[in-house]
Order: sequence, then structure tokens, then C-alpha cells
Amino acid sequence: MLSAFIQANAHEGHKKKKQDSTATQSEHIQGDTVHHHDEAMASNQSKVTADLNDFPTLHPLIVHFAIVLIIVAAALQLINLILIKKEIAWIIAAILLIGVLSAWMAGRNFHPHTHGISDHAKMVLEQHDMWAAWTINSGILALILQVVNLFVFKTKRWAMAIIAVILAISGYSVSRAGHYGAQLVHIEGIGPQGKYLEMEHHHH
Repeated sequence: MLSAFIQANAHEGHKKKKQDSTATQSEHIQGDTVHHHDEAMASNQSKVTADLNDFPTLHPLIVHFAIVLIIVAAALQLINLILIKKEIAWIIAAILLIGVLSAWMAGRNFHPHTHGISDHAKMVLEQHDMWAAWTINSGILALILQVVNLFVFKTKRWAMAIIAVILAISGYSVSRAGHYGAQLVHIEGIGPQGKYLEMEHHHH
């Protein structure tokens, strides 16, 4: 009886020690991720406006340009189906160019690298990246067709309608990418104060 009691306690102690060790390792990974960021911010507590270098990644700052501009371009294209104004078509082309370029930069040059994230977070990240790819590809296609429409078809309504459909796809895609991006930050906890990000690549 006494022997069984001692073995049970020993087993519980071993189990608790293993759990504590796992938790410590997890905390260590997360702590390492934010260590450099905390050090940088510690000496700047009196500064209200952060510099660009203070951010663990510039991805959110850049990607919001893409979200707004692509959705605005899609809305203007729908309006221009009624107005048929060449001037508006040029404005849409300019907005779309900046929007697609911002999306491309956010996804390529300023996409933060992650480490130590959960399997569920990886699935969310895959969805985010998939919809981001749809955004960029459909946006580029819409931009090319818009230029062709301006120079070849001279803003024909049927051509503008095709572009409107593609822009609607791009606008929907960027909204879905934004949804999963917000989920990664606010639910999965990836990004705030550099958590789960590879800080040495925080601007790439």
C-alpha cells in the first residue's frame, strides 16, 4: 500500500515536472521573440509617436494601403460602368497600380517570418497567404486589362464590366486576407510586440 502511494506520488511529480519544463520552454521561445523589441522600447517610454524601426514588422502599415485602394478601385469601377468616363478610368488605373504594388510589397518584401506558432495558427496563416495571392493575381490582371481597355477598347462598357468582375474578386480576396490577418493578430496573438516573429527579418 505504502509502496503504491510512493510510486503514485513519484509519477505525479514527474508528470508535473515535465509539464513545467514544457511551459518553460514555450515561455522561453516567446520571451526570446520579444526580447529585442522590449529592450528597444524600454529607453523610449517618453516617446509617444513610434519610429518605423520601433515596429516589429512594417507589414500592417503597408498592407492597409492595399486593402483600401483595391476596394476603392473596385467601387469606382462599378460607378464608372454607369458614367463611362475616361478620366475616372485613368484614376482607377492609378489607384489600382498603387494598391497592387502595396499588396505585392506587403506579401513579398515586408511579410514577417513566423516561428513557434501552433498548428491551428499555421492553418490560419495558409488561408491568409492564399487569399493574399488571389488579391495580387486578380489585381494585376485587372490592371493589365484596364490599361488595354484605355488604349485599345477606348473604355467600352463590356470591357469595363469584365474588369469590374475581376476587381470585385480582388476586393473580396483582400477583405478575406484582411480577416485572416486580423485573426492571426488578435486571436492567435502573432505579431504584437514581435511575438512569434523572427525579429532579424522584421523589415523583410
